[in-house]
Amino acid sequence: MAQLRIALAQVNPTVGDLDGNADLIVEWTRRAADAGAHLVAFPEMMLTGYPVEDLALRASFVEASQRALERVARRLADEGLGDLPVVTGYLDRRTVGLVRPGQPAGSPLDGAAWLHGGEVLVRSAKHHLPNYGVFDEYRIFVRGDRLPVVRLHGVDIATVICEDLWQDGGPVSVTSAAGAGLLLAVNASPYERNKDDVRLDLCAERAREAGCALAYVNMVGGQDELVFDGDSVIVGADGTLLARGPQFAEHLLIADLALPAADPSVRPGRTPVNAQDGTTITVDRYELSAAPLPGYTVEPQTVAAPLDDPAEVYAALVLGTRDYVRKNGFRSVILGLSGGIDSALVATIASDAIGPENVHAVLLPSRYSSEGSVTDAEDLVKRQGISSRIVPIGGMVKAFEAELDLHGLAEENLQARIRANVWMALSNEDGHLVLTGGNKSELATGYSTLYGDSAGGFGPIKDLTKTMVWALARWRNTQAGTDLPFLHPFAQEPIPEVIIVKEPSAELRPDQRDRDSLPEYSVLDPLLVDYVERDMGRDALVAAGHDPALVDRVIRLVDLAEYKRRQYPPGPKITPKNFGRDRRLPITSRWRESV
Repeated sequence: MAQLRIALAQVNPTVGDLDGNADLIVEWTRRAADAGAHLVAFPEMMLTGYPVEDLALRASFVEASQRALERVARRLADEGLGDLPVVTGYLDRRTVGLVRPGQPAGSPLDGAAWLHGGEVLVRSAKHHLPNYGVFDEYRIFVRGDRLPVVRLHGVDIATVICEDLWQDGGPVSVTSAAGAGLLLAVNASPYERNKDDVRLDLCAERAREAGCALAYVNMVGGQDELVFDGDSVIVGADGTLLARGPQFAEHLLIADLALPAADPSVRPGRTPVNAQDGTTITVDRYELSAAPLPGYTVEPQTVAAPLDDPAEVYAALVLGTRDYVRKNGFRSVILGLSGGIDSALVATIASDAIGPENVHAVLLPSRYSSEGSVTDAEDLVKRQGISSRIVPIGGMVKAFEAELDLHGLAEENLQARIRANVWMALSNEDGHLVLTGGNKSELATGYSTLYGDSAGGFGPIKDLTKTMVWALARWRNTQAGTDLPFLHPFAQEPIPEVIIVKEPSAELRPDQRDRDSLPEYSVLDPLLVDYVERDMGRDALVAAGHDPALVDRVIRLVDLAEYKRRQYPPGPKITPKNFGRDRRLPITSRWRESV
């Protein structure tokens, strides 16, 4: 057996910031060198950020990525780090003599490279291109067809990229035949609830199939609707968990591994191998150092404990909100604070994400607002230390009503749109990002006002059902005084209990309650999950135990509200199917599930 100390750098790049991402590569490579690592690996598309979407089709961006890769290789050597091999993701392209119809322009590649001695030693590309859920990679990439195997200190290390682990066949299926002692996977795998357990099981399964240890480094950070949760892992050849990084935090995972020594009779070169998916994978062998390292003292492995479900979801919302604010150049946020549970949770997430000193709340009472709407909101402001102001909208509503004869829903929606005008105006005046307070239950059923409460730049809770909103609010209150790194250290419960137990209401007419227009959320939300996230049709919903009349009613509400959702701001994805990148349905459609 040979020894090898590897470092997995789960870091937070920004899409398009090639210089800033290169700085991260150098910074974290230096940390790895200081820790005595023999190899450091970065996530998929590290140099460009991920996902780049249609930027991959822009020749200028691909060329900038290629130049940046060469520059960072030279810079590592110039700064005394050239002897430490670095594996990183980047954007490349295949040189083709003929552009074929149906291929992405320029034949872009989701690439991975080994950097050493100031040069780009090895280049490869993702073979399996995901085309489901949030992914649309057949649109922007062509597939790779190589498995690089690099001999480092007497160990043969194979490199694959993200989806190559998730699909059968391809490079992973030839890893065992290639005799690799370590399978290194660089990833940008977005978060969704319970995915960490699925990933760990997958890594264990692939390690057993490949017959070697597997090191999985994952990106961390927010990118528009996606949140990457880190949670890098290393498993042994038998699938045993050896080391694990934390979730939702940048981290350098260091592990000392005992790995099979490479067969000295196998020399550098290229060998075509038939993969299980019917494709031909070329095994590219390179040699950096043939001799194993002298024995050295092994450091203890670290295995970070995974977060429980509510902590995991809340951490994703905080990270997604923080990075959307930070990466888009905002320093502060503003939101309407109604005294209800949704805006209360949004304010709390914002305080945890960017600090309460950067959160600004606007209280906008109307003639239908209860006394508690203002006093409860003021209590939350005091508990969290955020900035606030009161802007009564009664006079504004009367000014509109003097010119327009409005009734019913039109009158109700006028109030919501005036409120939106106020916080958008303050956003323009002071440079705040407007946070929107709608939840998934409201978005699903259309229980929101277009250009009113749906207006804004980012929706932190748009992928949470109403029942999940309550659950997270209660969970957050139990964490006062704890030391979770993604939470602000409030001295007391940040959300007043009266807000959590209050019956929800839009307060746009006298004595209005959500239950006047919607079923109880305890009944509604499971039905919405089955219809929206699981794509169950009417008959399947009824067979699952949902009331037939309610099924027909809810399906109609959901289908008719598609045009509203299309105009809603982005927000962190935490479920298997969110409104946005995941769920793409036509606005104009006469298909109805209902009888």
